[in-house]
Amino acid sequence: MSQWELKLKGELEMKLSKNLSKIAKKHDKTVSYSLDDAVELVLKFKFVKFDESVDLAINLDVDPRHAEENIRVTTPLPHGTGNEVSILVLASGPKEKEAADAGADYVGNKDYLAKIKNGWTDVDKIVATPDMMGELGKLGKILGPKGLMPNPKSGTVTMDVATAVKELKAGKVELRVESNGIIHVPCGKSSFKKEFLVENIRGITWQTYDRSVDVLVSRLRNKLGETPTNTRFIKTIHGIGYKFIGVSEN
Repeated sequence: MSQWELKLKGELEMKLSKNLSKIAKKHDKTVSYSLDDAVELVLKFKFVKFDESVDLAINLDVDPRHAEENIRVTTPLPHGTGNEVSILVLASGPKEKEAADAGADYVGNKDYLAKIKNGWTDVDKIVATPDMMGELGKLGKILGPKGLMPNPKSGTVTMDVATAVKELKAGKVELRVESNGIIHVPCGKSSFKKEFLVENIRGITWQTYDRSVDVLVSRLRNKLGETPTNTRFIKTIHGIGYKFIGVSEN
């Protein structure tokens, strides 16, 4: 590391320490804030001139090593993320025009597969039709680490490329649990109205906690020796939730 880089690193660390000190004076760690109060507090912490992203971290207390606890879902944000999303759609035939008309930034097939193979990944999201996945799957070592590999669970492997593009452009986000059981997701910008951030966060938390209930029920069923198809105590009510049956009296 050069002398100039060391000096810059020192200045950045000093500036960060000053900002953290300012936050500590306003944020009481012993207080449990309501969502409205927490967002209002976050919006007071502005230390740069550009429009900062506001990110949300949720500890779900799950273990993604177990398939049933490896949460990966998507949800639309009512007010978007405030970020411009560049999208590549890999498709052929009429689907190429559908993608372009929907607002995709890049559309193609073999030409873009070749570019990716040579290291090009200058996009935020990739959407692909199922017939593209055979060749695209071979590029997993390039796309996987960057979080760009399309997946049916996130709605990015689909024949309805137009809807996928429109939803991503409108601010649809992926909620994917990390190895430590935490989800990190952008929920807006510091320029957003407080009400917009609150509504975005509520949409995210509803989706994540809904999946957390599934995880807790799965754990409980394991302890009771049950499976979703063989239940004595907990019945799945599709589209609604779960019902505790209890033990029948003879």
